[in-house]
Amino acid sequence: MNTSTIEELCMQKGLRMTGQRRVIAQVLDRAFDHPDVEELYRRSVAIDEKISIATVYRTVKLLEEFDIIERHDFRDGRSRYEPAPEDHHDHLIDLKSGKVIEFTSEEIEKLQVEIARKLGFKLVDHRLELYGVPIEGSKTSDSEEPE
Repeated sequence: MNTSTIEELCMQKGLRMTGQRRVIAQVLDRAFDHPDVEELYRRSVAIDEKISIATVYRTVKLLEEFDIIERHDFRDGRSRYEPAPEDHHDHLIDLKSGKVIEFTSEEIEKLQVEIARKLGFKLVDHRLELYGVPIEGSKTSDSEEPE
């Protein structure tokens, strides 16, 4: 079993890595779809059938507390997770399929800073989530992995 990036971050931050935590860390590292806890559990138990859903919940909470993963609530009633990104990105959520598309836009970044400045603020952080549905006849592909 190779060491995952999440596992390496856990060790750097002094967290004890059990075999089950390692499995959950690897599942999170391999995910491109911002899975929720139930999906993380399904994927983890396929690797180690002894992992309980409670272990997944506890591990996710711990990883979030140590800023190793990020929690997102994309209006679908479930918390979804991704490794804490090194580089800032935003999300576009397909309301029909639930697919999450990560993107970056220099224009949006500049505009947000300018809006904050005009309103008398220095922007220190932000999170942008766009929600949409595919335009009929457009070239969107469910087979594409997000960037």
